[in-house]
Amino acid sequence: MNLVIKGSGNVFRDLGLPDADILQAKADLVFKIGALIEKRGLTQNQAAELLGITQPKVSALLRGHLDGFSMERIVKFLAALDQRIRISVRPRTKAGSAVEVA
Repeated sequence: MNLVIKGSGNVFRDLGLPDADILQAKADLVFKIGALIEKRGLTQNQAAELLGITQPKVSALLRGHLDGFSMERIVKFLAALDQRIRISVRPRTKAGSAVEVA
């Protein structure tokens, strides 16, 4: 018998982790950072210099090791990559996430 369980769309929530919405938002933003680094053809050393961190920290970030990176710090990385950041606050839908990255 094959058992298939539909996920919520947030793997962190499905795993029962605290702050699942924040973790998902951070992961989504880091995915964007990785795409921007790749699109620009930057090496990890070049990205590190641009972001103001070390190459090992870039490596950790891109591998999803988010523990040492606050949401504020991740947003600063996006700004360093010439991205416009917009924060919007509105009522949450019952089924939706409290934090959403567009």
